[in-house]
Amino acid sequence: MAKTLGVILLLAVCAYAAACVVLFFSQRSLIYFPPRTAAFPAPETSTLAVPGATLLVSERPVDGPKALLYLGGNAEDVSASLPLLARAFPERSLYLLHYRGYAGSTGHPTEAALVADALALFDRVAARHDDIVVVGRSLGAAVAVQVASSRPVGKLVLVTPFHSLRGLAAQQFPYFPVRWLLRDSYDAWRNAPQVTAPTLILAAGDDEIIPAHSTHKLLAHFTKSVATMRVIQETGHNSISDSPEYSRALQWAR
Repeated sequence: MAKTLGVILLLAVCAYAAACVVLFFSQRSLIYFPPRTAAFPAPETSTLAVPGATLLVSERPVDGPKALLYLGGNAEDVSASLPLLARAFPERSLYLLHYRGYAGSTGHPTEAALVADALALFDRVAARHDDIVVVGRSLGAAVAVQVASSRPVGKLVLVTPFHSLRGLAAQQFPYFPVRWLLRDSYDAWRNAPQVTAPTLILAAGDDEIIPAHSTHKLLAHFTKSVATMRVIQETGHNSISDSPEYSRALQWAR
């Protein structure tokens, strides 16, 4: 009996270890869901050459010093946000980054790569425009916080942001040592204290993906008076942008 129990225990340990290995090596397929094609034809597109990839940028040019850099969610085709952003920001040139491996861009997404790419695009945009607003949605909000912590961003808008992907994953997979396994942690809270740009956090009242406490924890890490939060009631994580109140809220950053 003892020998049988020992074998069962050994098999259970091996199965658990194998599951951890699978989770470790497949984790990025659980984080990134790249759309393969752009749904909306942008007025202009450009490419940005970065180490290891060539990135597509959807653009809506406008004469003048004002610009907006948009960083989308983990499964978002950013070109689909172009019409709404064009209406909300008629006086700003728009630059929407297609992440590595996403529609029109080569390479493979990782946290370090996405942040480096966003910084590279910001620097290119800054050579043409003096006043740059950065808007980040969901996963892109975590990237946007890192950009705003090290670049002269005029205003920052974070749509359905989270405190830490590491923390969310630990809740999603409570029986695995996710905090040790995760390679892309997106700990937005670490960079929040370094952000000096006026920041607006837009939360969905019925967000089924990001718990409200995660967004509130992120807000608490910003320096007092830098960030404010607005909740768009009766909207979900993916439907928040369908609300007329969302479009009105974005105009804060005009």
